[in-house]
Amino acid sequence: MTRTDRTYGDSVTEVAVTTDGLPDWLTPVERAAQTVAPEQLSRFLPPASGDGRQSAVLVLFGEGPQGPELLLMERASSLRSHPGQPSFPGGSLDPEDGDPATTGPLRAALREAEEETGLDPSGVQLFGVLPRLYIPVSGFVVTSVLGWWRTPTPVGVVDPAETARVFTVPVADLTDPANRATAHHPSGHHGPAFLVGSALVWGFTAGVIDRILHFAGWERPWDRSKQVPLDWRA
Repeated sequence: MTRTDRTYGDSVTEVAVTTDGLPDWLTPVERAAQTVAPEQLSRFLPPASGDGRQSAVLVLFGEGPQGPELLLMERASSLRSHPGQPSFPGGSLDPEDGDPATTGPLRAALREAEEETGLDPSGVQLFGVLPRLYIPVSGFVVTSVLGWWRTPTPVGVVDPAETARVFTVPVADLTDPANRATAHHPSGHHGPAFLVGSALVWGFTAGVIDRILHFAGWERPWDRSKQVPLDWRA
């Protein structure tokens, strides 16, 4: 594996992105992150005007009893943005997170993950950053930060007003064709969906997972005609 170390920030607040010691099974994901273009991930790209609320999510890979897995959470049903949806930990950048073009998304992803799931950021190794994407319905410009859960720590709901539950999903379940479908929203939008961990993962989160599986070479043929309708309140 080619070692790619990048350090952001000053000597006190630096944030490193490195592949040093990354498990071999994550190599395809790391390589994809270096080469994928924004247009290959989504048709929803940040406005050229620069408008949009800067935010970041942590796409955290760990190793569980069933092999590689992803950390997800379910947003509280009372939230204004994307209520009740399974998602990656994450949220808006705060001023103290730093420059949105460099350190900001890295720090925000780790900070939000700690606030929402209770994980210890010191056990997370950041190894890549995906191109920024846009969520039109909420106006978020989202940077997906890739992490390896080198030293797992207990996680769970920190604030019930923000998070309904925290859970992990084996990558094997995400690649299982039986768990894949196309979600259809009453608005007419359709996109990939995953029926895993007693949850329906759809929207932005499912789209990112779908593209990671595809460009990492993990995707297995699945029935795209299998549809899952979404309630009008989703």
